[in-house]
Amino acid sequence: MAEETKTFEETVRSQLEKSKSQVEEIEALAKGSLSQAVNDAINGLKNKRQEIANKFQGLKTSADAKAKAEIVADLDKFNVVLGQVATKLKSHTAAK
Repeated sequence: MAEETKTFEETVRSQLEKSKSQVEEIEALAKGSLSQAVNDAINGLKNKRQEIANKFQGLKTSADAKAKAEIVADLDKFNVVLGQVATKLKSHTAAK
């Protein structure tokens, strides 16, 4: 059980770090051409990432399976939205 928890924590920590890098990349791509919609999308991503990170921190004091499932689901949804924003921004940048 302890090994499973450790693996879960490492996986979530790794995904959170990766998502942080991706959000920073999106910000760099958007710099100079920030519309309000892009700004809102980036801020929404930052807020959602922080929300997931906070849930993860709270989980460290609990071994609640439901909380783990919530975090995994949130990360999955977050990564989908992150990918959509990145793709849209990259295609917009390439079209210029």
